[in-house]
Amino acid sequence: MTQHRVVAPVIAPGEKVMGPPSYFPSIEKNYGRPVQEWLDLVVERLDTGATHMEVVGWLKSEYGMGHGHANALVGYAKAKLAEGA
Repeated sequence: MTQHRVVAPVIAPGEKVMGPPSYFPSIEKNYGRPVQEWLDLVVERLDTGATHMEVVGWLKSEYGMGHGHANALVGYAKAKLAEGA
């Protein structure tokens, strides 16, 4: 499993967040795994050279994830990796 190169943000109850992290509470609720696990899977897949849309497609086909949720996870991970997270 990937080292936690991309760490899931901590969102306080009632905190208003924008962008991809705004999807994270519903991702956890709908798909039954913590966001950190999803980010680890995404980073692992990106490390193999998969493109953004290939990883989105993989999350959709392998885990039944909706497009918006999958795109939010991949977009967040890619942005953090680009920052050197």
